[in-house]
Amino acid sequence: MTPHIEAKKEDIANIVLMPGDPNRAKYITETYLEDYKLVNSLRGELAYTGYYKGKRVTVFSSGMGIASMGIYSHELFDVYDVDYIIRIGTAGSYKEDLKVYDVLVADSAFSNTSFDEESTGEDMKVINSSFDLNSKIMMIAHKKRMDVKLGRVHTTEAFYNDSNLADLNGSLAVEMETYALLFNAKKFHKKATSILTISDNLVTKEEISALEREKKLNDMIFLALETALIL
Repeated sequence: MTPHIEAKKEDIANIVLMPGDPNRAKYITETYLEDYKLVNSLRGELAYTGYYKGKRVTVFSSGMGIASMGIYSHELFDVYDVDYIIRIGTAGSYKEDLKVYDVLVADSAFSNTSFDEESTGEDMKVINSSFDLNSKIMMIAHKKRMDVKLGRVHTTEAFYNDSNLADLNGSLAVEMETYALLFNAKKFHKKATSILTISDNLVTKEEISALEREKKLNDMIFLALETALIL
């Protein structure tokens, strides 16, 4: 156990799906998993371990932001020997043609955060996702005839941002956790990526409701679970 996770080591599968929202973790578990059990509720972050088509997986909420994702992914990789983490969350599109409900797989994350420097003294603006993991995700998407995009995301620490972001380093969308996840995966030589549903478009101002963010993101969830079967 850690100061943030009460689960026993054997209670966590080596494949973790990581939504930000505890309610989404509960929804995914109750909708898709069998023979599941709650293994963590410390600090309000819910984790369930169960079986998807016979494959043992854990669904663990990360909370919001770089700091929270940084803590949980670090402890899962380092203490619980998790090999794969797939973040499943939402993002805001920077592109008019990347529309609400589109699914985006992050091939990399760009951030201006100081998380990297304070963590290890390194200065990395861009961190790549696991190529092997992304290749498997895109293969599953092709087999299931799912329209999935691949591209860079911008991980920000400021949800409400009035500044003019001139240099987004080729980012297609913005969210708040992927950079920290990829940083820790690199640190511990593990595999990680993010599958994101576009919840709002910052160009057209289209957006989905809070309830839809919790319960109507099934394409992304299905893609992550089907990928888990071949890991």
